[in-house]
Amino acid sequence: MIFKRRNPRTTLRTVAEFFWPRGGWRRAATYVLHRMRRLPDSPERICIGIAAGVYVSFLPIWGLHFLSAATVAWIFRGNILAALLGTFYGNPITFPLMAVSALETGHWLVGGEVRLTVGATLHAIGEAGGEFWHNVMTTITGEPAHWSRIVEVFHEVYLPYFLGGVVAGIPFALATYYIHLPLIRAYQKMRQKRLKHRFEAARERQRAAQTGEPT
Repeated sequence: MIFKRRNPRTTLRTVAEFFWPRGGWRRAATYVLHRMRRLPDSPERICIGIAAGVYVSFLPIWGLHFLSAATVAWIFRGNILAALLGTFYGNPITFPLMAVSALETGHWLVGGEVRLTVGATLHAIGEAGGEFWHNVMTTITGEPAHWSRIVEVFHEVYLPYFLGGVVAGIPFALATYYIHLPLIRAYQKMRQKRLKHRFEAARERQRAAQTGEPT
């Protein structure tokens, strides 16, 4: 196949690069920011898209962040590609901050007495996920299904996490919008000046070639 890797990545390498990309997170962040600035759209729409990507990163909807970011960007008339790039702000480095903000806000909203750490929260969600797939397989194995753990985790863990993410993500999304807006405006103006200078220089060389004048 044309786009197939010459040396396919192993599962261990794929997981390792998720937590630490080749070249490091600084290089990955620089690439994402470079792609954001060069998007062919207005600064406002680009920043709405980035903010949408940051916002959904606070929600415990793993595996659906791209789709959710694109949907939020579409609703608020933002740039969808910028929204997809914006989800990269939710990475293994920033995830603990996002999770703690969402959990603390969620427990405050629902008045929960039990305050779980990020690790305990992920462990509980993982156990509930294991129970869910066990129940799915019971349709084949005939074993009895158990839903008590899933209901318990939903009310005590997932619901506070989700509600907290909905609220906690708003100020971060707004901050993202207003921080990126002047930067992208300045970059686009500077890029337009460079392109205009290149165009004028090329036109001058063409005129000189036609008239025989030295450049």
